[in-house]
Amino acid sequence: MTGLDKQVATAAEAVADIPDGASLAVGGFGLCGNPMALITALLEQGTSGLSVVSNNCGVDDWGLGLLLGARRIRKMTSSYVGENKEFERQFLSGELEVELTPQGTLAEKLRAGGSGIAAFFTRTGVGTQIAEGGLPMRYDGAGGVLEASPAKEVRTFPGPDGPAEYVLEEAITTDFALVHALRGDRHGNLVFNKSARNFSPQAAMAGRICVAQVEELVEPGELDPDQIHLPGVFVHRVVEVGTDIEKRIERRTVTAAPSDTSGQEG
Repeated sequence: MTGLDKQVATAAEAVADIPDGASLAVGGFGLCGNPMALITALLEQGTSGLSVVSNNCGVDDWGLGLLLGARRIRKMTSSYVGENKEFERQFLSGELEVELTPQGTLAEKLRAGGSGIAAFFTRTGVGTQIAEGGLPMRYDGAGGVLEASPAKEVRTFPGPDGPAEYVLEEAITTDFALVHALRGDRHGNLVFNKSARNFSPQAAMAGRICVAQVEELVEPGELDPDQIHLPGVFVHRVVEVGTDIEKRIERRTVTAAPSDTSGQEG
């Protein structure tokens, strides 16, 4: 990898320098857009003690759930964690620290971190444990709360409907970021596919070193500049994983076929 050419040969090479105890921002939404090749490589590498920021933690046997099940994650900062039974077990038993954050706030904390903004005020969370503190972060394994969230600064600002309270939220930056994209070029410019774009640009921005796996790697100049979702300035390594990778659906929901009403009156 030289100059602007950010391509690396394998997922294992791309994550080889992620050490124990590192912090990671990981893109994806549910099981959509999970950087599975990078997650699997990190699992096989044996890296542990990770502090991970992601909207959710996958399911028991997919996504970040693989790292969780192998006891590689020390702390999760997430918005939604309801699809992973092992997550629940580790949290309630005191094995896992969890910082629950409103979904939009989490996205903005990542975006702010990648934009050089130290903190921001938001109406979200005012009057709740998000602002007032006391939200369980770690249990003692016996039903008691070992560690709770601290109170946050609340300030009043003028607004369109008069003065209102806002809570201070600090930005998030991490040591590394892992994301999945539909296409990318060797300069690191990325295009995401539909809802797989959720959280991925923000996660990529927040990581001091961003590693992207792409289904299709093209030459610089082949991507339409108007279609690029994340410029290569935020991406440091790109690995091509191909288009035949497994993509799971969290909950498959289909519409029942209409009943046959031929020949009926009414």
